[in-house]
Amino acid sequence: MKVAFGADHAGFELKQHLLDTARGLGHEILDFGTHGPESVDYPDFAEAVAGAVVRGEADLGVVICSNGVGISITANKVPGIRCALCHSSWGAARARQHVNANVLALGAWEIGRAIADDILTAFLSNDFEGGRHDRRVGKIMDVERRGIGAETATA
Repeated sequence: MKVAFGADHAGFELKQHLLDTARGLGHEILDFGTHGPESVDYPDFAEAVAGAVVRGEADLGVVICSNGVGISITANKVPGIRCALCHSSWGAARARQHVNANVLALGAWEIGRAIADDILTAFLSNDFEGGRHDRRVGKIMDVERRGIGAETATA
């Protein structure tokens, strides 16, 4: 499986660690940065990873910032992305199984390396179960297609 990774400066060290974890699990990696601890803007990396996933350049994505919130919100702005901010391996497995999440968000300041390894492993080793979950994922996609509020949204 090909996995796209992206992180801001707060997530840089954890991203570097998780690249090795994913490679050790046999996955091919796309690293969209950042490539150092200098201050950068997380939306740039969330957009790059999400774009790779929706274009089919990567099967799944992983995005990391300090608490995971901003980077997950940004990834979810990309049509076709279902980004899940996870703090446990149980949650990561359910994100894949029940909502067909295609991007995992992590908060580097929220979890340690061992927990992050467990979360990543659970995310990458589970698949969408379909069945009763198809209807709900379909409804998520319907909301996205309708773009409710988009015509009146302002920054």
